[in-house]
Formats: sequence, C-alpha cells, structure tokens
Amino acid sequence: MYLNKALVIGNLTRDPEVKALPSGIQVSTFSVATNRVWKDKNGAKQESVDFHNVVVFGRQAETVGQYLKKGSSVLVEGRMQTRSWDGQDGVKKYRTEIVADRVQFGPRSAGSAGAGAGAGATGGASSAGASGAKGGEDAPIAKEALDTIEYPSEEINPDDIPF
Repeated sequence: MYLNKALVIGNLTRDPEVKALPSGIQVSTFSVATNRVWKDKNGAKQESVDFHNVVVFGRQAETVGQYLKKGSSVLVEGRMQTRSWDGQDGVKKYRTEIVADRVQFGPRSAGSAGAGAGAGATGGASSAGASGAKGGEDAPIAKEALDTIEYPSEEINPDDIPF
C-alpha cells in the first residue's frame, strides 16, 4: 500500500499568482510557511521555519486568488509532487510542491473582517465564527462585520428541546 498525502496549516508568504493554462484551466501558486518550536538539550527554546510551495487548479485556484493574500492563514490538503526541467544555464532544476486537493481558509484577521474572506475555497462553512464574540449588546466588535451566530439572551430549558 502506498500513500502520498500532505496536510499543512500555516500562513501565506506571498500573494497567490493566478494564471491560465492553454486549456483555459486556472492555476494558482503560493507559498505557505510553517514553524516548529522545541527545547534543545540545554532547555533553550529553538524555532525553525519551513516553506511549502502549493499549486491549486480549477475553481479553487480562482477563489484562492480572489480571497487570500500574504499573511492569510490557510489549511492545504493534497499530495507531494516533484517536477524537473532544464534551466536556461543547462542545469537540471527541481521543485517539490503540494498539489492541493482542498484549500480551507483560516480565521480572518481583524483588519479584513469586512472583506468577505471567510468562505472556504471548497464551498464549506466559514471558519471565522470561532472568534469568541457571542453577539450580545456589549460585544466589542460590530455584529454586521462578523459571520457569527446570535445566541438568545435567556436561559434555554432542556425540557423545551423537541428531541
């Protein structure tokens, strides 16, 4: 049995580039940074950053180009692929990238709350609803700017639930 699966959660290091293949299919490329923090033998905090090249095709490529920008949080699920070509100097070049099957947008930053960037590229539900605002009168952020659930202010009696 063989498995080629990549799952990366990180932030975009640059704005996505969207291009079209000769067949008309849209292609978006971007890079995602992930970091790892650990303590070494001496107890000192160490950190390393990895950069992952990502390629997305079709409708997801259009959505990624429309809503994501440098610094955006993203989850990418796909497969690893290495391609090679001959460079202009005659040296063979290699590039390993994640060919994405699914791209899911992370929570929006406070500065882009009205931009509508919370929808997932796969058409799923927005993950921006985990901001902690409950929609009460004294919520610090305007309710119109967030895609949140408005909870009732009165207590809910479990006996009133029909199931």
